[in-house]
Amino acid sequence: MRLLTWNIQWGRGADGRVDLERTVAAIRAAGEFDVICLQEVACNFPGLAGGAREDEPGHFAAAFPGHEAVFAAGMDVPDGAGGRARFGNLLLSRLPVGQVFRHLLPAPADPAFPAMQRVCVEAVVSTARGPLRVLTTHLEYYSQRQRRAQVEALRALQAEAAGQAAAPAAGKESNPAFAPWPRPASAVLCGDFNCEPDSPEHVLMQRPLGAGAPAWRDAWQLLAPGAPHAPSVGLHGAEWPDRAYCCDFFFVTEDLAPRVRALQVLAGTAASDHQPVVLALDD
Repeated sequence: MRLLTWNIQWGRGADGRVDLERTVAAIRAAGEFDVICLQEVACNFPGLAGGAREDEPGHFAAAFPGHEAVFAAGMDVPDGAGGRARFGNLLLSRLPVGQVFRHLLPAPADPAFPAMQRVCVEAVVSTARGPLRVLTTHLEYYSQRQRRAQVEALRALQAEAAGQAAAPAAGKESNPAFAPWPRPASAVLCGDFNCEPDSPEHVLMQRPLGAGAPAWRDAWQLLAPGAPHAPSVGLHGAEWPDRAYCCDFFFVTEDLAPRVRALQVLAGTAASDHQPVVLALDD
């Protein structure tokens, strides 16, 4: 099973040019993927550098017709022309998709810093070993207070899902909206976390959850304990950052640790200010 995560910066490359076909070509060149997770995906959003209010969720859904598209907007605001402008995360799955969740993440007041509303997309996909939750997110860049609260929320989501998975089936209800759907404790979480390896937020993400809930584990550290993470930003002369480092991660629940087979940062493409990251799991 292969998964890709990539902050695409609304299709804007290190050269400052928005080219969604270049983004699509870079994904296709990396091979076949069961799940593709993209951050900074825009829809009709005015004012983005180099952008022309593209319908990016629609573009990527058309480019990967064998995948089901699930989009979640953290920002959903008027576009100034009678429509809506949206900015968030997109999950594309060629595996069957069951229940979907769109989680708005907390943003406690921190008036010293600019901020935007953040979101996490969660989809339960069917795999050869049964249902698996795949989540993708993009945490706050400026405010550590908000970023820490968002990490706590992701930990709480994992504890919640594990508790639900372990609970006995409830009584029957005639309303089909009450019908139970699989939501296992086993999960993969990926995206741009806007923190560095071994930062307080990175450490917090992996702390035990208690009550039998499998905790999050950094897939890179599972494969290469003690080895520095390969950088995922700062490689191709984009306007930021001024040095190369890693802020794009795959976390897996600890029960999936034996299935982690490979993790690679694709350093060659300059189609974004971030690099794609690819995870391989045993089927």
